Amino acid sequence: MFVQTEDTPNPATLKFIPGVPVMTTGTIEFTSVEKADGSPLARRLFGVAGVRRVFFGSDFITVTKNVSDEWRVMKPAILGAIMEHFTTGEAVVIQAPTESVVQADDSDVVRQIKDLLESRVRPAVAADGGDILFDRFEDGIVYLEMRGSCSGCPSSLATLKMGIENMLRHYVPEVAEVRAT
Repeated sequence: MFVQTEDTPNPATLKFIPGVPVMTTGTIEFTSVEKADGSPLARRLFGVAGVRRVFFGSDFITVTKNVSDEWRVMKPAILGAIMEHFTTGEAVVIQAPTESVVQADDSDVVRQIKDLLESRVRPAVAADGGDILFDRFEDGIVYLEMRGSCSGCPSSLATLKMGIENMLRHYVPEVAEVRAT
């Protein structure tokens, strides 16, 4: 098995591409080993010293490290954990996550926001190893959850304000602002 790696805009996060599907539906993020009980792969990755956060996308894995640790030391162990996991045939995640999809009771404005996020934003941030999920819309403010390489990324505020906020305000006049949760 050959696992490719890519840098992300977040220097503390690397994107690992194993060449096989990682998640068949949705995305999921683990912020600690204690929260990784439902994922044999996440548990393996947290076994590598310095791993702070693990995120699974459709065909990639992003790993965020502690600032004081170095990729040159961690990367071989992470690659080994990924290869070992996929050779065992174990599931990546035992219970599939639920996504923030359009609900029957969503307002027209919320439906428009979610549709724009699904069609225009999420594919773009996935290319950088991250994800952005709709949290809520209240009083003209859209609250979004930043995941994967987007979480803690130095350029995430610019992405929110210059990119996502401008686009949503253009297509949905009820949107006044976008904030991270």
